[in-house]
Amino acid sequence: MKTQQWQALIEGMLEAVLLVDPLELRIQAANRAAYSLLHLNPGSLIGKAVVDLASSPEDLFFWEDAAAGLSDNIFSETLLQREDGSVIQVERQVTLIRIDMDSSLYVVAIRDHSNQRKVENELEKLIAELRATLESTADGILVTALDGAIRSYNHLFAELWGLPHELLTQRDDAAIYAWMDRCMVDASHYSERLGMIRRSPLMEATDVLVLRSGKILERVTLPQYARGRAIGRVYSYRDITQRLADDARLELASKVFKSSTDAIFITDSEQKIITINPSFERLTGYTEKEMLGLSARDFFAKESNASLVETLLKQLEIHGVCEGELWNRRKDGHTYLCMISLVRVQDEACKTIHYIGFFKDRTESHVAKQKIEELAFSDVLTGLPNRLLLAERIKQSITHASRNNGSFALLFLDLDHFKQINDSLGHHFGDRVLIEVTERLKTCIRQVDTAARLGGDEFVLLLHQADANGAEICARRVLAELKAPFSLDGMHFNVTSSIGVALYPADGSTMDDLIKNADSAMYHVKERGRSDFRFYQRQMNIGLLSRMKIDHAMRQALEHNHFRLHYQPLVDLATNQVFGAEALLRWHDKDLGEVSPAQFIPIAEETGVIVAIGNWVMASAIQQAVLWNSNGQHLRLSVNVSALQFQQADFVENIASALHQANLPPDRIELELTESILIREVEETLIKLESLAALGVKMAIDDFGTGYSSLSYLKRFPINKLKIDRSFVMNLPNDESDIAIVTAIISLAHALKLRVIAEGVENEQQKTFLQTLDCDELQGFLYSPAITATEFEQRYLHFPVRGAAAK
Repeated sequence: MKTQQWQALIEGMLEAVLLVDPLELRIQAANRAAYSLLHLNPGSLIGKAVVDLASSPEDLFFWEDAAAGLSDNIFSETLLQREDGSVIQVERQVTLIRIDMDSSLYVVAIRDHSNQRKVENELEKLIAELRATLESTADGILVTALDGAIRSYNHLFAELWGLPHELLTQRDDAAIYAWMDRCMVDASHYSERLGMIRRSPLMEATDVLVLRSGKILERVTLPQYARGRAIGRVYSYRDITQRLADDARLELASKVFKSSTDAIFITDSEQKIITINPSFERLTGYTEKEMLGLSARDFFAKESNASLVETLLKQLEIHGVCEGELWNRRKDGHTYLCMISLVRVQDEACKTIHYIGFFKDRTESHVAKQKIEELAFSDVLTGLPNRLLLAERIKQSITHASRNNGSFALLFLDLDHFKQINDSLGHHFGDRVLIEVTERLKTCIRQVDTAARLGGDEFVLLLHQADANGAEICARRVLAELKAPFSLDGMHFNVTSSIGVALYPADGSTMDDLIKNADSAMYHVKERGRSDFRFYQRQMNIGLLSRMKIDHAMRQALEHNHFRLHYQPLVDLATNQVFGAEALLRWHDKDLGEVSPAQFIPIAEETGVIVAIGNWVMASAIQQAVLWNSNGQHLRLSVNVSALQFQQADFVENIASALHQANLPPDRIELELTESILIREVEETLIKLESLAALGVKMAIDDFGTGYSSLSYLKRFPINKLKIDRSFVMNLPNDESDIAIVTAIISLAHALKLRVIAEGVENEQQKTFLQTLDCDELQGFLYSPAITATEFEQRYLHFPVRGAAAK
């Protein structure tokens, strides 16, 4: 094809076109668009080397590659130099066209790319600015398409959601959404809400998201528009965790301010009150309107408080906080004691912006404190000085007596049998008795003396500058005063006391020594019949130590099984045969030797160890009864029961359990009960006795006639036998009083269908006389003292008893 033909062809093209000889790389034809693009005159390009248009070394290499035939079709972006030296950016397409077998041409199509590049540069600049804006915002931003495809997000978004590094370096929308789902506390609700947003392109929404990390995010969702239609969605996320916490604290502070029981006021930096809480109004009677503008100094500097208020305000300025107590006056004129605290509040620059005052009414606590101090030194019930105040008085007496070489006396009083009043009539009645005793004691001492209550029914009289004669006069006066009948609620009764006396300095130089020794003297009065007084003697403490030693030794004996039982035979007078035995406790100690029951049993009852000893006796006696009744014998064992043991709540259950475990018929055991047991808490005692009778256990009243005998309990209680005390038997048949008593007891028992046993029978005359009175059973030295189980078996099992011959 001729060049003219090519020229006509390329002239119709919009793009600039050059035809280049592939061998010489010279331009053979160019259209008007090319001349216009290069700002050249028409025809000026013909024959010109195409490389002359190159503006960069890279372009020269390009044409060298084209001349070498490395490619038939090359597209590139390049720069072309115009005639005036300016450079334009173009897109260039070079295509080799073969005309015939021997000739070919390069068709170079050139498009001006300057405007597009300019637009692209502007777009890149705009995108960079948008990215900078995106990164500089205080919110995390996520931009998505309508279908949810992620277009962009900023660094804060990744930080808020804690996106891992691998998700930041790869494009995986599904993984990012899955991560966000896992971060949510309520993932199902989150997904449901997100789906609703995506289904509504124009929806604007605000949500609060709670993340597992503890963060709370506020999400604002807005549609993204282009040319008036939604093309995507922008999500902004803001961490509101701290804001919510701050709001909660502010709300809490407001609630505390309003609901606090403390009166609170807040001032400005000039200490002028700007607000008060409701408690302030309730406590003072002043409204907020009345308090506005007043200062703390104006409000509190009354009631002679001016100097104290100034001191507090000075401490406030120095330390930023102060606290104190002062009296103030309510609006209605009533005064009150308040505890006030003032606090200075500063901003971040340490500039004072407020003062806060707290105060509360301390009047009641002040009165209560005074009352407590009063109670601390006095007995609540009687109003007498207590041990603390007594200690102070004794200390003063010791100081005075030692300085003047003088003396004083201490009387320790304990009411006799007061526990019976509490147990039978109740503690309230007993308290009234103690109050009456207190009033009587006050009449027995001088104004300089002190009557104190240590507790319970124990009192101490401190006689100032008294000697033995003065102490005796006072003790006798107290005994006489208390012996006078008491009358409460129409009930008349007597109260006596036992008194121990200790003198300073002969019986002690300290309060503890004096009280201990007076107590020891009082105890000796108790042992010798009560209702008397006694001066302390040094050997009394020796007796007390002896009792302590016996108590300890008893506990050791119980632990190491050193107690033993002896058995005294019980004889049926009708058959003259042994039908049983009384189990009697014996104890031999390696240090104390053989200890009499009369010596250790009272101590055991006093210390309470009698319960454990009684349980051991019961268990041992039942075990022995099992052995003696295992070969067809029918032998009954009589066991003494202490009052304290009988009072145990599980007494009946323990006996029932022991009999059941031993498989022993209950009628082989007889319990000996004292009259003192039966008259105490009668209804409860009746229930226990009926339970024992229902088991089949036999019961006898021990030492009948020596206690508080009452026909009423003999009638009501399921008793089987009365035991005549040895004191009524020992002088038979010569003492007329004893004859009358024994005769009456036997007659009474038989009238009530009870059997009678006499203890302490020592001779035939006593036995014969008791037979004539129809006494049923005997025991005593006439037959045998208490002996070991082995001796008892050898002497009495299987053999009849023949009076004194069996002794």
